[in-house]
Amino acid sequence: MTEQKISRGKKEFVGIVKSNKMDKTIVVSVETLTLHPFYKKYVNRIKKVKAHDEKNEAKIGDRVCIVGCRPLSKEKCWRLVSILEQAR
Repeated sequence: MTEQKISRGKKEFVGIVKSNKMDKTIVVSVETLTLHPFYKKYVNRIKKVKAHDEKNEAKIGDRVCIVGCRPLSKEKCWRLVSILEQAR
């Protein structure tokens, strides 16, 4: 479900919008597969990050692509690149 690409030193993630209640900010749930150091099994890790949405165009349930950027506030250092899939 998630894709991680490193392009020009910036991380890109694909996640699902969980909240858009704030002005110009969305909360995106990013899911990654990580190898457990001791048990050597893959574990799903879910992290919620705040991303900047300049035009308030993302809705809850949309699949979006976010990229890392400079810190825009205390907790916001990601920005919305594109909406990959609209919520049904």
